[in-house]
Amino acid sequence: MAVNQGRILSIRGSVVDVLFPDCLPESRSLLRAGKTQQIALEVMTYLNSEVVRTIALNPTQGLARSSMVIDTGHTLQVPVGEANLGRMFNVFGETIDGQKPLLNETMRSLHAHPIPLCDRATTTDIFLTGIKAIDVLAPLEKGGKAGLFGGAGVGKTVLITELINNVVSRYKGVSIFCGIGERSREGEELYREMQSAGVLNNTVMVFGQMNEPPGVRFRVGHAALTMAEYFRDDLHKDVLLTIDNIFRFIQAGSEVSGLMGQLPSRVGYQPTLASELAELEERICNTSSASITSIQAVYVPADDMTDPAAVHTFSHLSASIVLSRKRVSEGLYPAIDPLQSDSKMLTPQVVGDRHYKIAQTVRQTLANYEELKDIIAMLGLEELAQSERNIVYRARRLERFLTQPFFTTEQFTGLEGKMVKLEDALSGCDRILNDEFSDVPERSLYMIGSVDEIKK
Repeated sequence: MAVNQGRILSIRGSVVDVLFPDCLPESRSLLRAGKTQQIALEVMTYLNSEVVRTIALNPTQGLARSSMVIDTGHTLQVPVGEANLGRMFNVFGETIDGQKPLLNETMRSLHAHPIPLCDRATTTDIFLTGIKAIDVLAPLEKGGKAGLFGGAGVGKTVLITELINNVVSRYKGVSIFCGIGERSREGEELYREMQSAGVLNNTVMVFGQMNEPPGVRFRVGHAALTMAEYFRDDLHKDVLLTIDNIFRFIQAGSEVSGLMGQLPSRVGYQPTLASELAELEERICNTSSASITSIQAVYVPADDMTDPAAVHTFSHLSASIVLSRKRVSEGLYPAIDPLQSDSKMLTPQVVGDRHYKIAQTVRQTLANYEELKDIIAMLGLEELAQSERNIVYRARRLERFLTQPFFTTEQFTGLEGKMVKLEDALSGCDRILNDEFSDVPERSLYMIGSVDEIKK
């Protein structure tokens, strides 16, 4: 079969225009350039009947005008299957953990259509995490998408590693970690932590690092999803897909859009922001045989929840967990804001009447305490009526009870990690709301598992 060849017309940073006089390659095709075909180019758009505009997925050093380009005839592909477990990959499907490369692997294209609505499961199940604040106030949906919103340094990555640890030990499924625009240090630390926690053998890690070109960071999410879809559709295994950080995917899309010469939209984002995000998110769903549940860290620029990146991400989520800098400063970990965090699962039809009522009462108590804080700051606690004081005492005990020691931070805190059953978490909140622990110091409820530990 004759190889379709072209030649380079121009190179501007990561954007390479290629002339194909005989036959234009398909959109999103993978092209190879350079002396040893080591430079990968992805077709992004057509300029005319003979010229394609591509984005380079490696540095373009060594390329020159009139250099030869070869059309591979397929899109970017990654290996899929059980051989991937315990390994770390880049966007090209190459192993980057320093171990032997995979042999005879099955390859799949990065680009796939979402599962049709008629093939999706219509039942709703709760995905238990063993973390009190999440399971009680913002329960996750099995086969749904949950977002961890927060600025820099509020504990998104720590919470994600804890969720991976808890889920791999509780559900006999597969965990896939996708690092988009991650620092190499974070990826290497996470790899070692998973190795020592004994969960690496059920985990696949895919990284598009911060120092790589925007095209790589833009496509690495699709690479992880392709691996996840194989486990779900072919091996019928439940998959936990954690993405850290979905904002960097949007940011990479914005960089690619700018390089392609598109006019920026609101706040400088790409005009195709909504469709690019939907293309990734809509592939995450559950079928009748298995599910992909996704937990995504979402960096919120300048803690501004009205930023287009945060707003567009919100629309795809079934649960949003907001991490608060204020709670970090108070030492309340995980720093989940109970009033801003929410879940579409928290309805009596899904979680049951008891869970729903307890969660609403907890929220109401904490909201009332928030309103009283200004009065307490100005006049002091003594000026409040007894009923209001009781609300404050209950709220402060609830805040401390919703903290929890993590397995993944044992070496920093010296506290043994705890996984708490939903029933224990609900019963603890209920007993605090009924003033059962009004004579117990607040600090006794800090960093414990179930309330039964107080008596010890």
